[in-house]
Order: sequence, then structure tokens, then C-alpha cells
Amino acid sequence: MAGGAEARKSTCPYCGVGCGVSGRAEGRALTLAGDEAHPANHGRLCSKGAALADTVGMDGRLLFPMIRDRRATWDEATALVARRFSETIARHGPDSVAFYVSGQLLTEDYYAANKLMKGFIGSGNIDTNSRLCMASAVVAHKLAFGADLVPGCYEDLDLADLVVFAGHNAAWTHPVLFRRMEAARARGQRHVVIDPRRTDTAQVADLHLPLAPQTDVRLWNGLLADLIRRGAVDRSYIAAHVSGFAQVEAALAADDQSPSAVAADCGLALADLERFFQMFAQTPRTVSLFSMGSNQSAQGVTKGLAILNAHLATGRIGKPGACPFSITGQPNAMGGRETGGMATTLAAHMDFDEASRARVARFWGASRVAERPGLKAVDMFDAVASGKIKALWVMATNPAVSMPDASAVRGALAACPFVVVSDCMAQTDTTAFAHVKLPALAWGEKDGTVTNSERRISRQRALFAPPGEARADWRIIADVGRAMGHADAFSWRSPVQVFREWARMSAYENDDRLLNLSGLVGLTPDDYDALQPVQWPVTGQGGTARLFVDGRFQTPDGRAQMLPTPAAGPAQATDPAFPLALNTGRIRDQWHTLTRTGLAPSLWRHAPEPFVEIHPADAEAVGITDGALTRVRTAQGEAVVLACVTDRQRPGSIFMPMHWTQGFAPSGRANPLVAAQVDPRSGQPEFKHTPARVRPYRETWRGFHISRDAFAPPAHLDLVWRRIPQDGCHLHEFAGRGDDGEREALAKLLLHGAAGGALRYEDPAAGSLREAFMDGERLDRVLFTTTSGALPPRAWLAELFTADSLTAQDRAALLIGRAPGRATETSPVVCACRNVRAGVIARAIEAGAHDVDAVSDATGAGSSCGSCRPEIARILSATPRTEILDAA
Repeated sequence: MAGGAEARKSTCPYCGVGCGVSGRAEGRALTLAGDEAHPANHGRLCSKGAALADTVGMDGRLLFPMIRDRRATWDEATALVARRFSETIARHGPDSVAFYVSGQLLTEDYYAANKLMKGFIGSGNIDTNSRLCMASAVVAHKLAFGADLVPGCYEDLDLADLVVFAGHNAAWTHPVLFRRMEAARARGQRHVVIDPRRTDTAQVADLHLPLAPQTDVRLWNGLLADLIRRGAVDRSYIAAHVSGFAQVEAALAADDQSPSAVAADCGLALADLERFFQMFAQTPRTVSLFSMGSNQSAQGVTKGLAILNAHLATGRIGKPGACPFSITGQPNAMGGRETGGMATTLAAHMDFDEASRARVARFWGASRVAERPGLKAVDMFDAVASGKIKALWVMATNPAVSMPDASAVRGALAACPFVVVSDCMAQTDTTAFAHVKLPALAWGEKDGTVTNSERRISRQRALFAPPGEARADWRIIADVGRAMGHADAFSWRSPVQVFREWARMSAYENDDRLLNLSGLVGLTPDDYDALQPVQWPVTGQGGTARLFVDGRFQTPDGRAQMLPTPAAGPAQATDPAFPLALNTGRIRDQWHTLTRTGLAPSLWRHAPEPFVEIHPADAEAVGITDGALTRVRTAQGEAVVLACVTDRQRPGSIFMPMHWTQGFAPSGRANPLVAAQVDPRSGQPEFKHTPARVRPYRETWRGFHISRDAFAPPAHLDLVWRRIPQDGCHLHEFAGRGDDGEREALAKLLLHGAAGGALRYEDPAAGSLREAFMDGERLDRVLFTTTSGALPPRAWLAELFTADSLTAQDRAALLIGRAPGRATETSPVVCACRNVRAGVIARAIEAGAHDVDAVSDATGAGSSCGSCRPEIARILSATPRTEILDAA
């Protein structure tokens, strides 16, 4: 599609929910809404999806191939990539090259990349950033079910009477699904949350189990032992459909599985534990949702198996409202798993056994199919660092930020002889290391398919014409494949041709694999363009909602396999030097490494700066106060972030978000602190437990700068700084530990080239300096610094940058920093969509708003995407009941 006023349906590019959207493009402007007909979301969108229209501009786009710092033609860039990869393979073998790909790719892209690497280069060295998210669930599924098969569907979340969230803060990471379950709660569905943190999901749950870090397996083993004691296992189901139960039962009996012992080991109240055991035992329709909190662990596979064991032992699988449900984090993590985007499998759920390799070779007409699995993500970058991998192609991801021990990954990229990055953005932390940058299409320009967490294939359709010389990823890969001498294998001319080949492969000599798209092999271009969301397996009769309905699994004997799950301690224990456990994760309104959501000012309102959550007792012990800059140190590195002192964090544990990058907050990056410990079976890194310590930063001065353009201070100024996009400007927060010379050096850089004369206020006694510059009638930039005095709120000053001219009153108030004649609201933003702050919500409650809907009616908060509704509920629950009743 080349733009125009026609509305087109597509799929959101963020989490694994796979929400449908409908967009109408006029030039590069986009009007967008949720697709009410899409079965994943029925028209709902979260804050990120609702802000998609703010992220489709051209700012920062990579629009032309680049070789080093010069623009190149596609022919030149493609030839160079093909030649360097071919030469490296000829000299050092196929395992000397690697692809690192992404759940941001479409299925067609994934298929092309996997075909080139595993079929024609002949190495297994293609892995995906889904290794960081879902690899442990993949291995658990394969061990228990015989293949990576997610049995449930979203309808099960509507039908369940009990939902157990295991390491899953759905209110933030999958808000649309959480709103769906809110509706189910209205008819009596109950929620249990297993999480060390009292997240928004936990806050509104019927039961929160704030277990000690890395005791998940102990908890689930204790549950299964309790189910056996109660006689709540389904022995007839086990006898007919499950193997290994006796071995699991014997392994459980070897340890003390009494509720009191389990509660003590997990750090839980005995009454809460027993309540959970009883709820699970008495509720046949139970769904256990497990996500990053379970998977991102050196014990991730064991955690997944322990959850699957509880469902297999009770027969709660393949039934409406009853299943274990692994929720993916990325929009096409499932598509990558299907097509062989992970180093450990071939395409279509085939492994590296001789029969599967021969089948793949026949289908592709390939003579050098990879003989063995390739390197998983952490091992891959270790091999880059050691020189074993000499040419690396990174597609649609940012490992310099997202990988554990990210500083070591940067060192590996810097040392690699040849790095190719295909991306839609010109400047990311990873493109900085690229020898060749290839411009890829972004969301809204891509055309293909994605598969969501419930195995539902949906179309992503182009809403805009390709900008500049950007190309589809599958085409970029195919061009390189042809230039490497494989013209016949990569002769596709459109995404439908790639999809048809993928569908044929899934069905090829397929007698027993559930992953089968045989019903889609004959799609015409028109059929493909009109393809409606459908769940695989897809036969001639259509899609399939639930797997294992007949109790038959994809193992050789058709029986599910239960395996013993021994509990173990953390891979790295805390000690006096590093007494706290660092847990990392996501926040509500941002996505991965900010390359897309960072473009939308509204998404910065809720959590504008990197932070560390810390329990009051841990903060008091080292002299940290709420809102103060804080050093977080591990054996891998150090960050400086704001302290969020809260009893929602478990004592002895701290939490940091993973999103911030070199361009937004170089001192606030979390993943350089994370140890590269991995699950030995899945290779998934441990992001939830790295020994750490915290100390006050103790800055000598601080300040902020607001300007129309983004600014990054040079590295020789040893500053802590953060950039926060606003409507019409960028807010930069600074702090340093130097003297006045450091402040003056920064001011000189920030104010260089400022238009017009300066409005200036200086208070030497307080160490305060405030300057503002006008560009004609418009405000150009402001700089406020202080060594001891207070700094004004930033919101009003930032608003002034949206005005074409300032009033005399505004000019007079500039250096005061507060709007003349009106009170300044400084409480945190709760609703990003409507820009509603906590203070406004509190006053609505005082005025009589007694529930979330009433608050929404009074303030507008929660009336758009609804992502903030759990936080509104938290504010209501924190308000004494007498105050609410008195107000009413």
C-alpha cells in the first residue's frame, strides 16, 4: 500500500498478545484504533499500542545502506556482505559466521534467515533474542509434550475460575489480556500471583505469594505433593495419557514437602501457602500463566516443568479453562520458534536428527544442511569475543543493550572483524559497531505474518510506502543469499511466496508434527492479503483452538512425560559484599530498548527516568532516601539511577527496568549489571537474580536543561544524565560530583549557539544558576542548575516549548519556573494517555469516587487504553476505607 485514506487492518508490533489494529494513513500521519473484529483484543489497545501513531515519523530512520560512515548503493552493500561472509566461511568454516535475529521480525523474515544459515551456509549459528525470553519454556514443552507446543488459547482466560500468574506481571506486560481477565473477575474468577514483588497484578489479586527469589520450584513441588496427599490428582488421566508420574512422586517423597517446610523455604506465610494449595486443588478450571519471571532463570526449564507437572497430574490440559500457558513477550517470538529461528532446532519443529536433516535437505534442495545445533545467544557473543565467530549479522534487535553483561557484548561487537546490522533506526547502541548498516522496513511498512502467544497467525499489513531505500528483511536476506550463489533457493519476489513455501515445509512429509499449515499452502496473493487470524494447526477445516484435547501428545508413544524437578538455590548466592538480589524487567509504557516507544512523548509520562526499587529497611541501612540518586553495583558493573523506596519490593531484593540505552541514560542501563548465568538446558540467561549492593550517589550539583534538540554530553564529562522526550522538546536531567568548573563546562556546551540574549538569574549563596534563551518569540532553551537549592518542576517549562510565542507573563515567570497564577501539580503521572496525575485521582477519591470506574468518570484516567486501571485500584486500596465512605 502506498498510503492514502484507505483503512487497513494490521497487528500491533509489541507484546505477544498480538492485538489487531486498524489504521488510516495520510502521508506519514496515521489515525489508528484497535480492531474490534480481531479475536485477540476485540478492539482494546494498551498504552503502547494506542501511541503507535506517534512512532511512525522519519526522525532517526535509517533510509539508505551505509558502509561505515558513507552512503552506499544496495548492490554495493549486498555484494560486500555476501563477499565477506563467503570469504570467512571459505577460510574458517561455516561456524565462523552467525546471525542474531529478533521477535520483531515477521515470520517470512525469520524463515528466510533460517533457510540461508542452516540450509545453505550450513551452520546452526542463528539464534534469536527470544532466547532471552522464552527459551526455557520451549525446552520444557519439548520435554513434556514432545514439541514446543502451547496448549491453550485466550478463551481459556475467559473460562477459567482460577488464574495463577507465575512470574507474570500481566497488568504491565500484557495489559490487554489482563483487562480481559478483569471482565472474568466480575463473574467470580480468582487470581493468585506468585512474584517476589507486589506488582500491580499482585496488588489487585485475591492472593499474593511474595516468595523468596529462586524458590519457585520448591513452591510448585510442594503444590504437587499436596495435591497427591489430598487425592486431588487425576489418576485415570495419568494412567491413560502420562508417563513418569511414579518417578516424580518418588522424587517428591525424598524431601520434606509439608506445607510448613515449603512455606519456610519459600519465605511465605503458612496460611497463604495453604490457601493457594486449597484453591488449586478445588478449582478444576485453572490456568497457570508463566512468563519472564519463571523463564529468565538458571532454573527456568525446571520451573516450567514443575508447572507442567501440576497440570498433567490433575488432567488440567486440553480442556476449556484449564491449561498451563506460556505467555510470549514479543509479537513474533512464536513465529521465530516455528520457523527455526532458534539455534537449537530446524524449521517446523524438526530437530537435528538424521531423518529430519534429510527431510529438510530434500525440501530445500540443500546439500549442506547444518549438522548440529548452533550457539545460543550468550555462547554466540562469547564466541564473537574469543574470535571464533568472525562475521555477525544482527537483525532488528539491540544486543548491546538487551544482553546480560552488556558491556562484554559491546566489547565483543567492537572486536568482531565484520558486523552487519539491518535495522529501521540509524543510531542504536548496536548500529554503532556496524561495518555495514542495511535499512529495513519498520512497523507500518512491513507486509507479512506474525504468530501470537495462542498460536494465532495474523497479518501485519503495510500502511505506508517504503521510505527512502528501506527494504523488507526477507528481501535483504534473499538478496544476500543470491549474491552468495544460491539464486534458485532465494528467488522470491513477494512475501506471499515466502509464506507459501513456509506453509508447504510445515506440511512436508508431516505424519505426526502438530505444527502444520497445510490448510494455507495454496494461498493466492489475494487470499494472503485477506488472510484472517487463524490458530495453527491449520487444516482444510480451519484452525485449532486447543491442543491435546484427545490426551495425545507429540511424543513417540503419544503420552506426556512428567519429569522430576529438583529444587536448587540461585546460580549466584548473595554475600556480604553483594547482599541484595537484583531483579530486572519491564515497565508498563515502554518496550525493549526504546527504539520505537522512545519516540512517543506520552509513553514517558509514567516512568520518565531509570530507577531502582528498594525496600525501606534496605534503603535505611545504607542511607538512601526516596528519589535520591543511587549507585547500584554488581560484579559486572555499576549504574546510577533514582531510588524508589517502597514496601512493594521484598526485603533483600531490588528491581531495575531494562529499557534505558546510551542515548537516553547511559548511567541507567541495567543489563551491564546482569551476570551471564544461563539455564544449562535452554541457554536462557538469569535476569532475575544477580548479587548486588546499593549506595547513595552523593552528587555535588544537579540541574536540568530543556531544548528543542536532543543533547548528549561528551564522555570526558563524568556526569549522570537522562534524556526524556517531551512534546516539542527534550528534557535533560544532569548530576555531577565535580566542582563549579564541571558545571561551567556543561553550561558552555549546552548554551553554545543559543539564539538571542539570555535571561539570567544567579544566587551564589545557594549555588543556583538559571538561564533562558529566546529565538524570536519562541523559547529556545533553558538551563537550571544548583548545588544546594531546590529546582522547580519541569512540566510547565516543557509546555512552553509547544507555544509559537510566549506571553509577557510567561517570560516574567521563566526563571521562577512556575506558571503564573496557578498551582503546580507535581505528583506522578498515573494515566499516560490522558496525562492524569496521582494527586488528581486522590482528590477524586476524596470527592466520592469509590471505585475504578468512578475515578475514570471523574478524571478520565483509565478511560482510554485501561493500562493504568490496576494502579488506580492500588491508589484506592491505599486510601483508608473510612475516607472513601465519608466522601461518598
